[in-house]
Amino acid sequence: MSDEPEAAPHKPKVESAIPAEELARLTDDIVAGLKSVYDPEIPVDIYELGLIYKVDIADDRAVTVDMTLTTPNCPAAVELPGMVENAVSSVQGVGPVKVNVTFDPPWDQSRMSEEARLALNLW
Repeated sequence: MSDEPEAAPHKPKVESAIPAEELARLTDDIVAGLKSVYDPEIPVDIYELGLIYKVDIADDRAVTVDMTLTTPNCPAAVELPGMVENAVSSVQGVGPVKVNVTFDPPWDQSRMSEEARLALNLW
């Protein structure tokens, strides 16, 4: 009997064709790119605000970003997805970028990082 835990049947182990070191670099660089994007009405980047739900890097280096907005009526709804696409596309080694906007689950302040809460004085 092995001491290693079994993989959960509903969550298979995901292996990438991208070498682990490169995948880590791409991930770090994509996060840095996302942190350069700000909602024009809020002085905190969209990553720390918790607007990024998922980033998927495919084996061909195509990147899909699932994100939300603070509200469906967000005045930046037209601008932000394009800003995210541009920021991620600027990362060296990234292929085509697709940005999906979703409101499921709806964003709320609990998704914000401590850094964002401090910046907005929400303690």
